[in-house]
Amino acid sequence: MLPTLQEQFSLRRFNSFGVEARARYFCRVRGADELAALAAEPSLAGLPRLVLGGGSNLLLTGDFDGLVIKVEVGGLRELGEAGEAWHVEVGAGENWHATVERLLALGRPGLENLALIPGNCGAAPIQNIGAYGMELAERFDSLLAWDFETGQPVRMSAADCDFGYRDSVFKHALAGRRVILSITLALPRQWKAVAGYADVSQELKARAIQQPGPRDIFDAVVAIRRRKLPDPATIGNAGSFFKNPIVSRDEYRGLIAHHPSLVGYPLSGGRVKLAAAWLIDAAGLKGATRGRAGVYEKQALVLVNRGGASGGEILALAREVQDKVAEKFGIRLEPEPVIV
Repeated sequence: MLPTLQEQFSLRRFNSFGVEARARYFCRVRGADELAALAAEPSLAGLPRLVLGGGSNLLLTGDFDGLVIKVEVGGLRELGEAGEAWHVEVGAGENWHATVERLLALGRPGLENLALIPGNCGAAPIQNIGAYGMELAERFDSLLAWDFETGQPVRMSAADCDFGYRDSVFKHALAGRRVILSITLALPRQWKAVAGYADVSQELKARAIQQPGPRDIFDAVVAIRRRKLPDPATIGNAGSFFKNPIVSRDEYRGLIAHHPSLVGYPLSGGRVKLAAAWLIDAAGLKGATRGRAGVYEKQALVLVNRGGASGGEILALAREVQDKVAEKFGIRLEPEPVIV
């Protein structure tokens, strides 16, 4: 059955920056049958498609002259044990943080380091969300997606998704082609705390917790994120706007020679992940305001809509940040959100 199509639909409530933009066509889908009906609709043939989840990883720079598909597939069900993991299937339209908390209450920990990340479950693999020492890829089994070219659902493994740092095949070859319907998580049966990340370790120490359980990690991460990041309901934002750049060890040494306080984290393969927030702050942009857009005062990685900013204003500020960091450090920051 063809879902209801709405024309010239305002997307302001459906992006966490809160910018005004309109979709030529907008619809909500709750299953593969509705996607099949969309694919067969002659009036939609050839139109560009934008798949929308929670809208928390998106910057709209103008109206979208195509079809916006709001994925609202719900549900959560346990699939049982498989090897060392519990498998749980979650609908793409379920809220990510609420799912993390719900699984914790059900005695299925393993996602607590990813608590309070905004957005829906279907977007988690697209971005390969990560925080505080963990990435989704570490807790991922597979997903079910609808393919517009073949007109069929397809099951995809982690290898099929080609996960990278805040990256996946859905940002490249499969962008706009496949719509995620559900994800299957692999949660460890033998849980171990992931508490080595500095912020988490310090928060636990401040709470006098030496042997943290899953709820302790969850509470610590939530507290850290609430201190550092603005609530999109209060001030429009998409969380971290830039990826932390990764450089070689030799590049890092060269940078440290000129900037001794540069923050970096060693990775495997002789690489070092730099703190993009430190780079932006050192470039003199933390707290900067340009018209109605700004760099958040408490966390330089976050760009904010101070009230009534257009997507173009926010994008112009993002480019200024990129240019100034590149000028000072020779590093070009890469945006995290999808820019449309």
